[in-house]
Amino acid sequence: MSMPIQTKMKVKMSNKVIVVGGGASGLMAAGTAAEYGCEVTLIEKNSKLGRKLLITGKGRCNITNFCDNETFISNLTKNPRFMYSAINNFSCYDTISFFEDLGLHTKTERGNRVFPESDKAFDVLNALIKYNKDNGVNVLAYSSVKHLIFDDNKVIGVELENQEKIFADKVIVTCGGLSYKQTGSTGDGYALAKEAGHSISKLIPSLISLVSGDDFCKDLQGLSLRNISISVIDNNSNSEIYNDFGELLFTHYGLSGPVILSASAHMRDMSKDRYKVIIDLKPALDESTLDKRVLKDLNENINKDLINSLNKLLPLSIIPIVIRKSGIDERKKCNSITSNERKQLVNAIKRFEVNISSLYDINDAIITSGGINVNEISPKTMQSKLKDNLYFCGEVLDVDAYTGGFNLQIAFSTGRLAGLSASK
Repeated sequence: MSMPIQTKMKVKMSNKVIVVGGGASGLMAAGTAAEYGCEVTLIEKNSKLGRKLLITGKGRCNITNFCDNETFISNLTKNPRFMYSAINNFSCYDTISFFEDLGLHTKTERGNRVFPESDKAFDVLNALIKYNKDNGVNVLAYSSVKHLIFDDNKVIGVELENQEKIFADKVIVTCGGLSYKQTGSTGDGYALAKEAGHSISKLIPSLISLVSGDDFCKDLQGLSLRNISISVIDNNSNSEIYNDFGELLFTHYGLSGPVILSASAHMRDMSKDRYKVIIDLKPALDESTLDKRVLKDLNENINKDLINSLNKLLPLSIIPIVIRKSGIDERKKCNSITSNERKQLVNAIKRFEVNISSLYDINDAIITSGGINVNEISPKTMQSKLKDNLYFCGEVLDVDAYTGGFNLQIAFSTGRLAGLSASK
């Protein structure tokens, strides 16, 4: 990597702000700074703004979560304390009001997830673009920032890939993470942060599917399970590190679905055989009740093979795997199943183990966990503690959360605060 540019040029400035990155956080930061009187240039490497925003929430865009600040903080999985000032300045409720004021009607669904009423992420992006346009933000698309320009201990501008230099009073870096590289998230913000002397914590995928070496996952590919519970076990300490209730999906490579994506946020020290997921296929039934239910099914199919007796209890595709895990011969007649074998069967249903070998490809992660060390950023302003006039916001920071609109709220809250702070 080439050295950062040092200059002693005397540059006349008049309340100019450069925002690097036109994603959710960048659009919020740029629009806010412009709303508060700054001359703002938003620099975006893609031909169009907000490409990653368009694919969030499967194209519906889960804007935020309808919750109070305490609940929001409790859903952060990395550096929650850093977010207190930002969320107090611009809450989840403020985000909803912000978009409603822009003419975007919202609705609240299961888990207090907030979506545009139209179910179109495109409408969310258009609202943000209109917000920037109405406030006079100058957008410089298809332009990639390669370096920050420094004058002693302060940032005074940026140099583009074509070597053009643009000067400003303040620079806000909000280039996203490493996930979904096709949208432009290729780690540019980390390189710029390093030029300013910032340290970057380990970058790993989060809110991501899990890879398993267990052969039965391929057999169960496409099976979706609802109303199950999971427990994530760290084999090194033989302790539970996470549990959840909800939906799960088997894939050809392992596990996915909402509970798995959330679980991945706690599996930060991934190594082969480090973790396993235990699925309770019938969490609504305790072992005693489930044993009675199994006995009832066996009695109703008394002359049938075990493999043909559990159709009312479990999905067809998972029955042979559950029986295999129980250690019972699947062709054993129901009338000869012992009470001890029933307990083995109940155990296999309540503790269906899946060994995890790795996280899936970071390019498919919803977010990147890790980023700029937040101890080097002022939580009250989003300004760098190492260089004056330099701000960071959004996914480039080492802050992340569960699914449910919380990560976009991080983007909006930090972007709003960065834009406000840069305007002062």
